[in-house]
Amino acid sequence: MEPFENDIEYRSPEEIKAFQEELLQRALHYLADHSAYYRRMFDRYEIHLDQIRHIEDLVKIPFTEKKDLQLFNEEFLCCPRERIIDYVTTSGTLGDPVTFGCTELDLQRLAYNEKKSFACAGLRPGNIVQLMTTLDKRFMAGLAYFLGIRELGASVIRVGNGIPELQWDTIRRLHPDTIMCVPSFILRLIQYAEEHGIDYRRSSIRRIIGIGEGLREQDFSLNLLGQRIREKWDVDLFATYSSTEMGATFSECEYGCGGHVHPELIIVEIIGEDNLPVPDGTYGEIVVTTLGVEGMPLLRFRTGDIAAKRTEQCRCGRWSYRLTPLVGRKHNMIKLKGTTLYPPALNDVLDNTSYVENYVIEVCESDAGTDRVIVRIGLKQTPEFDAVKDLKDRFRSRIRVAPEVEILPVEEIQRINFPAKSRKPVKFIDKRK
Repeated sequence: MEPFENDIEYRSPEEIKAFQEELLQRALHYLADHSAYYRRMFDRYEIHLDQIRHIEDLVKIPFTEKKDLQLFNEEFLCCPRERIIDYVTTSGTLGDPVTFGCTELDLQRLAYNEKKSFACAGLRPGNIVQLMTTLDKRFMAGLAYFLGIRELGASVIRVGNGIPELQWDTIRRLHPDTIMCVPSFILRLIQYAEEHGIDYRRSSIRRIIGIGEGLREQDFSLNLLGQRIREKWDVDLFATYSSTEMGATFSECEYGCGGHVHPELIIVEIIGEDNLPVPDGTYGEIVVTTLGVEGMPLLRFRTGDIAAKRTEQCRCGRWSYRLTPLVGRKHNMIKLKGTTLYPPALNDVLDNTSYVENYVIEVCESDAGTDRVIVRIGLKQTPEFDAVKDLKDRFRSRIRVAPEVEILPVEEIQRINFPAKSRKPVKFIDKRK
């Protein structure tokens, strides 16, 4: 892997591409030698590795999909089980969770990935990061963050998710300068601080790194959630994108113009509806090929996430391509009254409505076979006006259509948001077939 002082991300696009193609050759031959699943694929489709020289040649290889990982999980393992140090599972966003085994080399790769990502977000030795994510429940990300902060030489406080009182007590005692958490939880932190007389604006926190939720629009301006946080708290906001399958993170730099790829760790294709690559800057599905993974590497894995590549040089000096904020998940696309949208558009409205305490969005099929969208909300207090009508008006002004709106007790929504076995807040439930 490239040392930071000679970072491939600052090389020319031509050098980055040639560098990735050399690593691709190694990855392909490793799969042919060690993966039962990919050996069978290469034989079935008569794929000759000497014909896959360039990234453009990847179109000759079929995609790997979530269902393949679920059905043939054992066949993806490329090393003896005694080499596995840590077992993790995906969060199960698109179905049953998938198990991944990580070797010692894979854990070192994770640490390197997060070290680079945190450095991209401005962290250095001496910073103190309050980690508001779980390290248990077979969660890769929490472990990766811990390893990366440690590798960077910064300090980490492992508080875990939730419990605003404990979070603020920790901030008061240890004076961290950085928070890492799901962005919507920041609003709960702010609300708790305001209700308990905590002067959060004068706290030690100067930076928030968000995971699992978007903070920006497609033009890289802050979305409604990001604006709401910034209006309350003058801190630097950084968004990230990652997944267990990728074992890599796309982190914003100080200029907030998309998540930078680490070329030594992953190759990204953006695929259109015809399953072919789209031009740079065009939206499509993110398809990834992992580099340097020993336990369970993946080739042309369809993530289901929709974004675009930005290939112009970033103001930070990096030439490595960037990913735009996610538009949504391909499988979560909603057709509501003739309008195509993704759940983040609904989240933006709800996160920016002051009287909404919590919510869950449910999509099911109507009797006519079209999408029926029901937004269930809990209220902070009962407003003097018609909250259902007001919220529908907000939806229409933002996305031109309004879903059904139901008001439920806050406690009932809370139980839906945080089921016992979930590692992430559940805000979207898809009951369509």
